Amino acid sequence: MEESFKSKRVKFPKGRQKAFILNAKKELGLTWNEFSKLLGISTRNLTDWKNEKFNMSVKAVDIICGKIKKEFPKNIKTLDKYWYVNMGAKTGGTACYKKYGVIGGDQEKRKEKWREWWEKEGKYIKHKILEPLPFKKPKCSDDLAEFVGILLGDGGMTKNQMTITLHYMDDMEYADYVIKLIKRNFDLVASKHKKNGCNVFNIRISRVGLVDYLTDKFGLKTGNKVKQQVDIPKWIRKKTSFQIFCLRGLVDTDGSLFIHRYKSSGKIYNYKKIDFTSRSAPLLKSASDILTKLMINHRITNDTYSLRIEAKKDVERYFSIVGTHNPKHWKRYKQ
Repeated sequence: MEESFKSKRVKFPKGRQKAFILNAKKELGLTWNEFSKLLGISTRNLTDWKNEKFNMSVKAVDIICGKIKKEFPKNIKTLDKYWYVNMGAKTGGTACYKKYGVIGGDQEKRKEKWREWWEKEGKYIKHKILEPLPFKKPKCSDDLAEFVGILLGDGGMTKNQMTITLHYMDDMEYADYVIKLIKRNFDLVASKHKKNGCNVFNIRISRVGLVDYLTDKFGLKTGNKVKQQVDIPKWIRKKTSFQIFCLRGLVDTDGSLFIHRYKSSGKIYNYKKIDFTSRSAPLLKSASDILTKLMINHRITNDTYSLRIEAKKDVERYFSIVGTHNPKHWKRYKQ
């Protein structure tokens, strides 16, 4: 095998090298061991040539032609002495790239030069891969107001995406409605992922442009809602239907319908009550203002974190005017 890289090589058409070696061995009447010694190579090397794994050396072909008294074969190519360099370089480069992700050079210097190029011209070049992904830009509507309520209730935004977190079992049907609402508003298909080890899952929309659009045009905020003490955007408070739909989104996510049971004079009484909880004081006050406007009696609890609708007629009025799109609330109300 070593000999095959020491001199120029010849390249036979496919099958001709094997035939050449077999014919020469037959004419010379040698064993494979004797044949290899004649050529000054190992038996394994000769076998590789016979199997056309490697090209024969010009020197070996000359020896064989001299011994069998025939002219040098025609219609074959003579390869340069260092024919294998390009092939080896390509193979080595591929292996290096697979292992390190780069090929040669001072990587720190390359990075420094790249940063210089990026600051001077790279970041100003328009490229399709850098363009924001498309989405439908909605106008103020009842659907958008409800989505904002859902996002303010059990959702949040970072610079890159919006996430709405719902209960894995109780809100499974409601999640389908939320995904359809997202499709109607933004013409996007949201993803749904269950959080490992938790009874919740996340509905996500990843669009930098959409986050910017909602913050710039519709007054939403990225980051921690409690720290920022978020509130219902002004455009929603200007129209009654927007307020109703936004309140529905808030209560469908951060609200609950529960049964209050108590015993009096030996009789057991059951009353359905609505509870909406938020650690954002402005958001809780805005929800209270909307209920007052709709003439639905309620109270804010002593800990100032919850809003309660307790009287039977007010619960009925809430479901009559505001309603719900969350099946779990509707089923409990109808029980």
